Amino acid sequence: MDQSSRYADLSLREAALIQGGQHILVAYRMKPKAGHGYLAAAAHFAAESSTGTNVEVSTTDDFTRGVDALVYQIDEAGEQMRIAYPLDLFDRNITDGRMMIVSFLTLAIGNNQGMGDIEYAKMIDFWMPPRAIQLFDGPNKDISDLWRILGRPLKDGGYIAGTIIKPKLGLRPEPFAQAAYEFWLGGDFIKNDEPQGNQVFAPMKKVMPLVYDAMKRAMDKTGQAKIFSANITADDHYEMLARADYVLETFGPDADKVAFLVDGYVGGPGMISTARRQYPNQYLHYHRAGHGAVTSPQTQRGYTAYVLAKMSRLQGASGIHVGTMGYGKMEGEKDDRAIAYIIERDSYTGPVYHQEWFGMKPTTPIISGGMNALRLPGFFENLGHGNVINTAGGGSYGHIDSPAAGATSLRQAYECWKAKADPIAWAREHREFARAFDSFPGDADALYPGWREKLAGVHR
Repeated sequence: MDQSSRYADLSLREAALIQGGQHILVAYRMKPKAGHGYLAAAAHFAAESSTGTNVEVSTTDDFTRGVDALVYQIDEAGEQMRIAYPLDLFDRNITDGRMMIVSFLTLAIGNNQGMGDIEYAKMIDFWMPPRAIQLFDGPNKDISDLWRILGRPLKDGGYIAGTIIKPKLGLRPEPFAQAAYEFWLGGDFIKNDEPQGNQVFAPMKKVMPLVYDAMKRAMDKTGQAKIFSANITADDHYEMLARADYVLETFGPDADKVAFLVDGYVGGPGMISTARRQYPNQYLHYHRAGHGAVTSPQTQRGYTAYVLAKMSRLQGASGIHVGTMGYGKMEGEKDDRAIAYIIERDSYTGPVYHQEWFGMKPTTPIISGGMNALRLPGFFENLGHGNVINTAGGGSYGHIDSPAAGATSLRQAYECWKAKADPIAWAREHREFARAFDSFPGDADALYPGWREKLAGVHR
């Protein structure tokens, strides 16, 4: 059934919709299955995403038609369509009237992902009107709160050198805590890797006191504050709260130095919102493990990593992993810096829409996945700044001298980029950075050809 007469209005102008502020606009890359017209398929998609189905129903009235989602723009050759969703369509909390990402996803990529006349449809961008921005929680803590703890300036406080305890699984409590201590002697921030939680060989109630002791000893030794991001992800919200409460109790007077890591993709938006609302004083670390199932460029359904990051800011994530933009081991391109820009800036034009955030706090880009000191200068040059958290696991624990030296090499790489120095010349004056060349010779060969001759005898 062709529903384009009801669920499409190509006379609508995007500028007018934005000016009106009564719709959420969503752009998709969409292809109909063979034998289906583009506009008809797009209209069916909008119907399924809002008030319609595949037949006329007797319960529809004039009010119902007033909240139809409408296809307002198509580009069949470019396989793009844009849909305007009235704000009133979206579910709101009965407790406080706020909006929720669950409802946005239910409509925007709900049943329409399995429709028989759609070959594929992937959300590539969306626009939130000012009223919607007001109705989402947004972050309560941001990177400036970590800079404050670390004794940094609250504006442009710079690079936070972090790591992931490696190996990600298999350490008993004592070696886990020792690994944390060894890194903290040179670095700032440690996160649990996403599978680390309460394994039988490393129960949380034994690990956490040892980690806190390691933190205190490292702070005593270095005279510097340290931060730990504890994984509280669980299927059950009450279990998640129990883990969070235990961690805060354990760290006691240093609980402000604890972030909470939540696996927001596999755990779902409810986990993020629960952590954001129950623990507004903790930095909320959104780990996106598993997101590639829908965000990968190879995947034609779902949504992009840009969309995921944008949603994370609305939900209230203090920081989210954004990939390494082609500089690490994970899938990515240099242009992925847009994923960082949309969450850290108050105004940014994405692949389709220009978004104003109206003062909503930023979400920190967290860089992880195969990074080390040799890769960082190029990464910072591409991004244009170093106000990020970098969790380099192998880049720290793989350093030839020690995890502390690995952490120091990361910070030296940031200082090298800030100084606009030649990395080879910088290595001659900075031992830990120089030793990163010996630690990661494959990267050194690829990034700095001839380094062996240029650094012969330096810091050996």
